Amino acid sequence: MAQLYMLKHRGFPSRLAGSESQFTIRRPATKGVTPLKARERFRDRRPADRRADEAFIAALWKHFGEEPFERGNLDAGRINWLFGREVLPAEDPFDPASYEAMLRLDADAIRRNFPAAFTEEYE
Repeated sequence: MAQLYMLKHRGFPSRLAGSESQFTIRRPATKGVTPLKARERFRDRRPADRRADEAFIAALWKHFGEEPFERGNLDAGRINWLFGREVLPAEDPFDPASYEAMLRLDADAIRRNFPAAFTEEYE
């Protein structure tokens, strides 16, 4: 089986400190790439999950800003909570099951849904 290519985003936090919330993966999945798809965020989500979303989006903003970026080793499970709102496809056609898929951030959606992501708390 061919080795899958997966860009590793050096300097990107691997998880939310003090939690089990993962932000990156260590190696490509052997059974296929987990596809990106929007997951509905319900109002009654646990506060820890909301904090993880906010910390992840703050890390994305700090690392990439408004520039398109490759999915690479970013955790699909974490991206899926933001996909279609704060994290958008940056190419057409878009392959949701590719580690090389290009993404971009929607700064307006981040400001609306995660205003603290722009504060010094995440600097």
